[in-house]
Amino acid sequence: MNHAVLTWGPLALTPEGAALVAEIQAYLATLPATARPTVPVRDFYRFGSTVQPWHTGFPDPRPTLLDRIAHRPARPVPVSVADHLALADRYMTAFGWTQGRLWDSTGRVCLLGAQAAVLAHGYGTPTTVLRARVQVMEVLHATGRPHASPDRFNDAPGTRQADVHHLLARASARALSLGI
Repeated sequence: MNHAVLTWGPLALTPEGAALVAEIQAYLATLPATARPTVPVRDFYRFGSTVQPWHTGFPDPRPTLLDRIAHRPARPVPVSVADHLALADRYMTAFGWTQGRLWDSTGRVCLLGAQAAVLAHGYGTPTTVLRARVQVMEVLHATGRPHASPDRFNDAPGTRQADVHHLLARASARALSLGI
């Protein structure tokens, strides 16, 4: 079977594919302007996006030769408080969220469990974690949720996973605005 191939942006399309794109564009033209996608259809890639690890954009902790000789773990990758909170959020997104325990048998974590996992994977120091928890507490109190600790907020009956993600995002933004 011989198919002609047309190129269209990053895509190589068969005539049937080009007809489908034309049909989609014709449909989109009938929608009200507010309902149209803001990204042009031609910018979508054929195979979609790939799943990225939760620590994408940060270097992997690598032991030096001296670390290997001394049989010690690699030095932690230095991260800011804002980065630590963002990594905790990404870790929780990747592995799931739980209440009432640090982690469960499926790998889901609570807020403290996510922070501990980020630290255990070699990102930041215990001081970074403590400073991050201070930022989380500041956001909790500033938003009228005076819990005794971030963990109590995580485990409160009315708290949802989205609430924890939102809290981590706000605390990360706060830390970034403070330059820490």
